[in-house]
Parts: sequence; structure tokens; C-alpha cells
Amino acid sequence: MSKIVFITGASKGFGKLWAEALLQRGDKVAASARNIAALADLKAAYGNNLLAVEFDVNSRENVFSAVNKIKDHFGRIDVLINNAGFGLFGTTEETSEQQARDQMETNFFGSLWVAQAVLPIMRAQKSGHIIQVSSFLGLTTIPLLGLYNASKFAVEGLIETIGSETAHLGIKTTLIEPNGFATDWAGASAVQTSSDITDYEPVRAAFAATGDNPDTWGNPEATVAPVLNIIDSENPPKRILFGKIAYQVINDVYTKRLEDIQGWKEVSIAAHGH
Repeated sequence: MSKIVFITGASKGFGKLWAEALLQRGDKVAASARNIAALADLKAAYGNNLLAVEFDVNSRENVFSAVNKIKDHFGRIDVLINNAGFGLFGTTEETSEQQARDQMETNFFGSLWVAQAVLPIMRAQKSGHIIQVSSFLGLTTIPLLGLYNASKFAVEGLIETIGSETAHLGIKTTLIEPNGFATDWAGASAVQTSSDITDYEPVRAAFAATGDNPDTWGNPEATVAPVLNIIDSENPPKRILFGKIAYQVINDVYTKRLEDIQGWKEVSIAAHGH
């Protein structure tokens, strides 16, 4: 049975790639973008199986209006893929107030507004699956992505909480946590802070050297089969890492965290007081 899938940030990158894969196999897709002209090729190829919806996730009012339009058009929403977001590159100190607010507004609040708009529909259905594109940087951090890291840490807490609040209603949640992929996330879609403070030059140089390694970047097309697998699963994972870098880094991070937790066990327990 075909599914009705709503994908935000579908004009390019993961969003457009996954939208086309779903359409190819016969699912119906509501795809959102700030400029739906980017979806004209999919509309021409798949006709009424694609509903292109133009809105900016930063407007809660527009989000709710668009979601109601999707419900009226398709009758239901089986899966939400919350994918809209962008990367903000630069040191924390050099990040402007507006850049910080814009990062949280899109990556965190945009995800919140879309989830809030979809949840009444899924509650009425007593079924649904919210898939949130997060990052392995929602579980650990790297320099020069401080506000991006923070936005993804926030998204992780949001979606995990929604999952605990709605599981009894038949609603499932999954956090997809990719490492870097060869989309334009670090290119045209990225925002850069100022870089005037020379004390940070060694950090910037180390970061640039890592990015120059092509093995760092995953192949976006390789994510299609895993995403379809998650969508089709009766028991989808609450979290799943995408990419060998994400797996290696997070495995090491959590091993060290558990060691620290055990190493300070007695102090932790003593802090309780009784």
C-alpha cells in the first residue's frame, strides 16, 4: 500500500533525492520548498502524485496552512520527513546575534512548527512516523559549528520527547544522524560567520584540512535504500547514524562517555545526598 509522505526542504539535497525515490516506487509525496520552481521536474514526471507546497519553515502560520493543504489534498499524512535546515560555519565567538537566531529559527523552531502541525493529523489517524534529519553533531561536537551543533542537540531532545509523548497513539519517531555528505549543505546552502580573530586560525586550518579529504563525505545516493527501509519498517529505530564517519566517531565518543560515567560513579552517587 502506498504511503503519503511529507518532506520539508525538498528543493535539493537529501530532500529532493528521497522525494524522487518515493515517487518512483509509487508513494505520494507532499514536497515543500521556499521556491517550488525547483520541484518542477518532479511535478512534470509524477503529476498528481506530487503536491509541491511553497513555504518557509520559519513561519509557524505558513507551516500550519501548508499542512492543512496537504491533508485536504491527500487525506492523510503517514510519514513526515523533517529535513529543512542549513549549516552555519564559524567560531562561536565570531557568530553574530542574527546568525545565531537564524540558525536556531530554521533548524530547531522550523522542525518544531512542522511537527506541531502534523501531530493533530497523526493523532486522529492513530498512526504516523516522524523522521527528523538531525546530525551526528546532535550527539557530539566539532569546532566551527557551534550553533549548528547546538541546534541539532536541541532537535534531538525535541524529537525524543515527542516520541515518548505519542508512542501510545501509534506515532513513531526516528532521528537520522548523518555525517557530512556531498550535498550543498557545506556549499551554497551554508552561512559563514566573520573570521577576523587570528587566534582561531589554527582551528580553521585543522577544520579545512579535514574537509579536503574526500573520504570524509558520504555519497547521498547511498542513503536512499536506508531511508526507504526505515519508512517501511514496522519497528523503525529511534536513532540511526548515516555514514561510516558518524558510526566511528559516535562509537568512540560513547565508549569514552561510559568510561567517564563509571570512573566518577561514586562522586555522582554521593552528590545525591541520601
